[in-house]
Amino acid sequence: MVTAESVLDLREATEPPLMLDHVVEGPRAWTRDTVRHDAWTIPLPPAALAEIDTLVETLRRDPLPLLMLSPDQFDLPASTAVMTRVRQVLDGGVGVALVDRLTLDRFTREEAIAAYWVLSQLVARPVAQKWDGTMVYDVRDTGREYGYGVRGSWTNVELVFHTDNSFGIAPPDFVGLLCLHPATSGGKSRFTSLYAVHNQMLTRHPRLLRRLYQPLYYDRQAEHAPDDPKVALVPAFRYDGRRLRARLASSLVRKAHDLLGIPLDAEAADALTALDEILADPRLWIEFTIERGQLQYLDNREVAHFRSQFEDHPDPERKRHLVRIWLRDRGRRFYNG
Repeated sequence: MVTAESVLDLREATEPPLMLDHVVEGPRAWTRDTVRHDAWTIPLPPAALAEIDTLVETLRRDPLPLLMLSPDQFDLPASTAVMTRVRQVLDGGVGVALVDRLTLDRFTREEAIAAYWVLSQLVARPVAQKWDGTMVYDVRDTGREYGYGVRGSWTNVELVFHTDNSFGIAPPDFVGLLCLHPATSGGKSRFTSLYAVHNQMLTRHPRLLRRLYQPLYYDRQAEHAPDDPKVALVPAFRYDGRRLRARLASSLVRKAHDLLGIPLDAEAADALTALDEILADPRLWIEFTIERGQLQYLDNREVAHFRSQFEDHPDPERKRHLVRIWLRDRGRRFYNG
């Protein structure tokens, strides 16, 4: 039985919700054929790389714990220009930025993460990624089976299109990744504009789209205090009259219904199926495999991402290892904002 105690209600007070009821054109609603590679790829110029070398040399002479490092402790004009460009691409462009790249062979793993931590703060403020306060999160296959309480980022399974922390009280605005080691094979990333996806839903399935503006149950992946509800209730799409915002994770919606022991209503099931079919259209994707030293950032509110299954290197020191940062300027830095 679903009770108020078993569900975290994240619905907004205003009812009925606003709905984006027209097709959106322009850079936010990009497709594969309307976006160019240079719209989302940003090189690190020699001046920025020199600044990062100096940053690392400074930390070798005068170490500080990672979480105490901030950009104002270093001279970073060229790096600031690069990361300002990243923020512009996230806010008003494609919503995906690939920064190419840190020269990792000159740094230890800890030094590379320190540089990445400082650079990311030039985009937005880092916030906790887990209820326990974890700020820097390792994305790697731990050998555990994907299931309740085990995030897909700890496995090598395919992760279908989603937005991070779709079930959370305060999802990140932006998600960053540093690639320390890529997979031996697989691990390809795909990205899609949720404006373009929304356009397709509006054109082909307007009735089902309206259901996605109504609340859905989401499995919270055990990422909460021990006595908190295991399931959240929140719409997949929200519109404030200016910007579209999305919480996308169809697999977590289905898992939530398993946890609650109640069937998914027919209209919601049809809406998720239609959404999954649209997301499977390669004309809506850009894709690449992140390489060693590259930094990837995305707008977690307007861009969904996908990761293909991968195979790891047999050497434990060369297994696929990405380092994730969540960024959000609003609310508090706690996981729950």
